[in-house]
Amino acid sequence: MARPSDDQQRALAGLLGLGDHSARKSHYPELAARLDELEAERNRYKWLFENAVHGIFQASLQDGMRAANPALARMLGYDSPQALLQCLTDFASDLFVEADELHAITATLARERSLHGYETRLRRKDGSHLDVLMNLLLKPGHEGLVEGFVADITERKLAQQRLQQLNDELEQRVAARTDELLEANRNLQQQIAERKQIARALRVARDAAETANRSKDKYLAAASHDLLQPLNAARLLISTLRERPLPEAEKVLVERTHQALEGAEDLLTDLLDISRLDQAAVKPDVALYRLDELFAPLVSEFRTVADAAGLKLRARIGDYAISTDLRLMTRILRNLLSNACRYTEEGRVLLGARRRGRHLRLEVWDTGRGIAQDRLQAIFLEFNQLDVGRAADRKGVGLGLAIVERIAKILGYRVEVRSWPGRGSVFSIEVPLGQAVPLPVHPAAPQPGTGNPLPGRRLLVVDNEVSILESMGALLEQWGCEVLTATDQAAALLALEGRAPELILADFHLDHGVVGCEVVRHLREHFGQAIPAVIITADRSDQCRRSLHKLGAPLLNKPVKPGKLRAVLSQLLG
Repeated sequence: MARPSDDQQRALAGLLGLGDHSARKSHYPELAARLDELEAERNRYKWLFENAVHGIFQASLQDGMRAANPALARMLGYDSPQALLQCLTDFASDLFVEADELHAITATLARERSLHGYETRLRRKDGSHLDVLMNLLLKPGHEGLVEGFVADITERKLAQQRLQQLNDELEQRVAARTDELLEANRNLQQQIAERKQIARALRVARDAAETANRSKDKYLAAASHDLLQPLNAARLLISTLRERPLPEAEKVLVERTHQALEGAEDLLTDLLDISRLDQAAVKPDVALYRLDELFAPLVSEFRTVADAAGLKLRARIGDYAISTDLRLMTRILRNLLSNACRYTEEGRVLLGARRRGRHLRLEVWDTGRGIAQDRLQAIFLEFNQLDVGRAADRKGVGLGLAIVERIAKILGYRVEVRSWPGRGSVFSIEVPLGQAVPLPVHPAAPQPGTGNPLPGRRLLVVDNEVSILESMGALLEQWGCEVLTATDQAAALLALEGRAPELILADFHLDHGVVGCEVVRHLREHFGQAIPAVIITADRSDQCRRSLHKLGAPLLNKPVKPGKLRAVLSQLLG
């Protein structure tokens, strides 16, 4: 900073009353130092004013802009503060976008002496607008003189506008999404209503189907007895004729009639069984049995069938006990043996058992035509027989293996089949082994060489159908038995004439609601003997089976197979 000239020093000394030389000498250094400080402070503020980031100005509310820094000039689009001061002749109209805005600012400053955080828009040189934030202060001691500090808030405004735009877009998207959700909800409600309607329709259809199914089952149950009764009588008569010596022509006719009746019997029996199995009306009654209790009656029954087909039937019966339902398991093996005998033209059929851990695998082997690997699953379908092109070639109705599969599912067993085309097949089913082998309950089947135990034996047949009595009587008499027949308990006592029969063959359902089990129990009590009995019925219900279990009598279903009847009678009388 330049030192004051001599004239300035003398003038200052005069003002301070220091006119003489001594006074000047004593106070000059202090004054000079003070002047230097003031000049430095002035330069500092000038530097801050010129290099500030924000705009700074000084203006008179009446006369307009007096001073401005370069930052303000740049904000408003001017090259220099001087150019800004020259162009802003009218402070109110040239600087502010709103012409009357200065009046409101003046009123606020007159009232509060300052204005902080004031947002407004200033006019730039090119006529565009600039958003700014102002702090305005009235300078003390100078009436109407204002000092202002200006910050450019354009970016903030743009950010606010962008944020508002995003918010508006978001609201639009939310509104659109809400409309979509409402529409989707309406569609969903409509679908739910339609599904409820469909579900109601399905329930109605299901109830109608179940009602029809129950009606069908009731019809089958009611009609089965009436259908099987004449079929049973015819079967017994044909069997009687088959065992008699007849001329060749008549023998052929009898054999054809036998085959026709056998087909009708198999079809009707299988249909009844399929119906009961599909209704889950069959409940397993699992108990412990010796393996020979299961195998012996089957071997006795199918040995005659195998002999008639020119086959050899062999059985391997080990000393095992199995935990199963004897009736259902017998039906499975009977169907497998029946198929083996039907579809094996020559060779042998084997019924055996192999131990597999805690299970016993029951197997039926044959030397038949075999089944291709890709067709093994198809054999378990209803009414399906492989490699049958003509009706004359059909054997059975194709329900045997379907029944086997359903019964196995009820028992929880697994059925397997292996086959070798041209060599034969083996069907197997695994049954749980029992912990101990029980003692034999029924007398063992007669062994070869023991003779025929039937001739001369006194048998009582009780049935409410006269045709059944006549047919059964003719067959048993042909086997050499002495046969007494009766339609009810009173007639049985009259026919017996005080002598107990050696065996009773009784129908389960007799007239007036009486069952054959009651007649057997009464006759046993009357004669004081445990007379062997066989119950013959078309009823396949669990109630019938439980009644027979209590009675301790074997069951033969109608139509009665003569071979099986003969095997049972031989076993009980042997």
